[in-house]
Amino acid sequence: MAVGKEILTKIRSVQNTQKITKAMQMVSTSKMRKTQERMRAARPYADKVRAVISHLAQANLDIQLPLLRNPKNIERVGFILITTDKGLCGGLNANALKLFLAKVSKYQEQGVGIDVCALGTKGLAACQRAQLNVVASAVQLGDTPKVEKLIGPLRVLVSKFAAGELDAVHVVYANFVNTMRQESKIEQLLPLKTEDMIGQDVGHSWNYVYEPDPVAVLDFLLHRYIESVLYEALCENMASEQAARMVAMKAATDNAGNAIKELRLVYNKSRQAAITTELTEIVAGAAAVS
Repeated sequence: MAVGKEILTKIRSVQNTQKITKAMQMVSTSKMRKTQERMRAARPYADKVRAVISHLAQANLDIQLPLLRNPKNIERVGFILITTDKGLCGGLNANALKLFLAKVSKYQEQGVGIDVCALGTKGLAACQRAQLNVVASAVQLGDTPKVEKLIGPLRVLVSKFAAGELDAVHVVYANFVNTMRQESKIEQLLPLKTEDMIGQDVGHSWNYVYEPDPVAVLDFLLHRYIESVLYEALCENMASEQAARMVAMKAATDNAGNAIKELRLVYNKSRQAAITTELTEIVAGAAAVS
């Protein structure tokens, strides 16, 4: 019965793994509700800030601010890459990194330099493997996104854009569609694309009364706009992470259950074969004695 003992050991091992994946599935389900609520709360604010910034930028085309510059030639581009700190979430990080590296390769073929701000351990490790220029990073962001942890790394790329060292800034993240579907997305953060922020409604202009002056108001709102868009992207990515992990752990739990059924069937067959062999030997021995 040595074979039977080995099979029983495998069954116990798979059962222990199934307990872990089941627990992780339940934890992800609980966290997913909270992350989705946070994501839905962040969306209206970010959308409204986009619209206001678009209106302000169109109403004050004569105001020259560093963050409102729109370079004609792209020589160097910055990327904010948002990934997870932990794995076991299906192909979420792989899809985002595939989209990101494809965009980077396209720029590199055109001779454009790349600077990367990595938010998340998985993205940072991938950038280091690809030998990209990582100018800022933030890891171990936790389950609750905090703007305070984003300001430092974000300010590095924003300052470079304002100083003319970067000609564009993109953010890469996983956009939450529903529990079963998350799409990797690249969004242009700088320079501002006002026509995309408000759709096709550009047939009229906007006029505002500023206090203290348009330059101070626009400069302040531009920084708030960038922070809110990045915060929303991080909320989307965290909601996508928990949903993807829940689905992945459920699939792992189901696969473990199927593996246990197959191993039990093999164990029962081997046990039945051993019993049959013993009975045959007993009968043969009794026949020989008689």
